[in-house]
Amino acid sequence: MKLRLRAIRREKGTAQAQARPLRFKGPVRDVERDSPRGLNVRALLEACAGDLPGLRDRALLSVAYDTGLRASELVAISINDILEALDPEARLLAIARSKGDQEGEGATAYLSPRSVRAVAAWREAAGIDAGPLFRRVQVRRYKARAAVKGRSIDSISGRETWDLRKTLSKPAVKARVEYDIGAAALHPGSIGPIWRAIIQRAFDRGALGDLTADDLARLLKGISAHSTRVGLNQDLFVAGEDLAGIMDALRWKSPRMPLAYNRNLAAEAGAVGRLSRKLE
Repeated sequence: MKLRLRAIRREKGTAQAQARPLRFKGPVRDVERDSPRGLNVRALLEACAGDLPGLRDRALLSVAYDTGLRASELVAISINDILEALDPEARLLAIARSKGDQEGEGATAYLSPRSVRAVAAWREAAGIDAGPLFRRVQVRRYKARAAVKGRSIDSISGRETWDLRKTLSKPAVKARVEYDIGAAALHPGSIGPIWRAIIQRAFDRGALGDLTADDLARLLKGISAHSTRVGLNQDLFVAGEDLAGIMDALRWKSPRMPLAYNRNLAAEAGAVGRLSRKLE
């Protein structure tokens, strides 16, 4: 069996399809100085609405980018996992267990002031004081109804006399929206669809102005729950962080995956890429 698997790997190769990255400013070379462009987390966060689903999505996306958590780790966050940091505007996140932590040693991630504000807004609006942080939001929308003028008893036909309420007038009813917040955590399988929905809504609102509809369709095909993890990994690489720092930030035991995620960026930033830019 082992020989058969080795033969398949030699024939097919071992490269894995990579989730499309969600980087904070998009596909930029300088994460500090370049302006956001293309598909970028900053535009997605700004495009999230101020209603309960929007507040939840903004907090979810911001925390996912800050921490690089996998979907199962992201939905497992509890209120008690958020700890104070030296920076009074930031927080730390205790990660009880992760995919790469088979011994259950735990880890700690950093939450930026941006994420802290987003989480606080979501918690206040949803009334979450304990338990899972990220939960399902069920939305019920009711259409507006025009006022109904009452009818005289003489206008009621014989077939309608059984229901004399039809003689009463009814006031106009405004359109309204009701929300139900679930008690349980989101399912890990919901994260990828949530990212794609956030992107689609941002595009519809004009927040991704340099993308065409064809661009969007192509990009959405590669978006998964892992996209924020890949995006953070690449932003750390572009920012000049070394491999050890990236592995520590994303809690990797082996350098194989961070190197794979940065393979294309490394080629562009490598010797040939640097020479080509000098020759332009």
